[in-house]
Amino acid sequence: MWKKLSTVVLASSLALSLAACSSEGNESASSNYPEKPITIVAPSGAGGGWDLTARSIAKTMNETKLVEESIMVENKPGGGGAVYMADFATKEAKNDYVLMVKSPPILINNNKAEGNSPYGYKDTKPLAQLTRDYGAIVVQKDSPFKSLKDVLEAIKADATKITLAGGSAPGSMDHLVGILPAYEYGIDPKSVKYVSYDGGGEAVAALLGNNADVIATDASTISEYVKSGDVRVLAVSSSERLEGTLSEVPTFKEEGIDAEFTIWRGLFGPKDMSDAAYDYWTAKLDELVETDEWKAELERNGWQSEYRNAEDFATYLEDQDKVIVELLTALEMQK
Repeated sequence: MWKKLSTVVLASSLALSLAACSSEGNESASSNYPEKPITIVAPSGAGGGWDLTARSIAKTMNETKLVEESIMVENKPGGGGAVYMADFATKEAKNDYVLMVKSPPILINNNKAEGNSPYGYKDTKPLAQLTRDYGAIVVQKDSPFKSLKDVLEAIKADATKITLAGGSAPGSMDHLVGILPAYEYGIDPKSVKYVSYDGGGEAVAALLGNNADVIATDASTISEYVKSGDVRVLAVSSSERLEGTLSEVPTFKEEGIDAEFTIWRGLFGPKDMSDAAYDYWTAKLDELVETDEWKAELERNGWQSEYRNAEDFATYLEDQDKVIVELLTALEMQK
């Protein structure tokens, strides 16, 4: 079943959260929207996929003047995105000046039994999917593990001695990327020792600080550490080898693991977003993805372009929600 499920694009869409620091109450748009600065919220620490996506969107919108008002980025970590999700779905439900970047955890956190969020994508207004990315299995540069199979053999020999870390909560995206190869290798996924951190940047810090033996993270966000020589990537979850910095890294399939895991990222508005703001953002995002500046951001970050407009994105999320439920059921982690 994993093989079937993992080939479905589980992409970690940047769910971009433009959060407008509105502690005084929700504000909706007038026909002159926008009339003040907008905030994109990355519900994680700095350095991870949500953070980089939010900053790329803000940078491009600001530099191209596609959006008249300035756009800021805020990091609101906690619970693998679940903490801010609660605020976004309730306190900011009518605030047209707050948007959020998200990916599969918006589905995963809402469907898993432990540490789950009562709020999911239906408590937002999906605006667009912007990119796709892939998972990566990463070790320190001087790690004794030279291949993915080395890691899997060590876990199979004694799972208690190997610490896998990631920048998302147990049962969430990085965890699923990390245990997917183990499951396909015949290892009980519940036996894998997983430690969660708030964002990919913290997970990398744990690896470099000898607090983890291996991490599962986004392929795009690890490239800078590969360039600096701090880490080695053992395998990526794409169907074919990636381009650029990770071009020499084998895929799961090349390592004998017949599975894929794609990470989508997208931008979300608040559930009760006004029609004026919704129409504004859907039009602006259509324009954004055609700019040379956005295409340069994709290349610089190692992201693949995969654009779905608001209507198509909402349909895609409905389908992906069913896949996530099936996936978590296989792990015995569903609600």
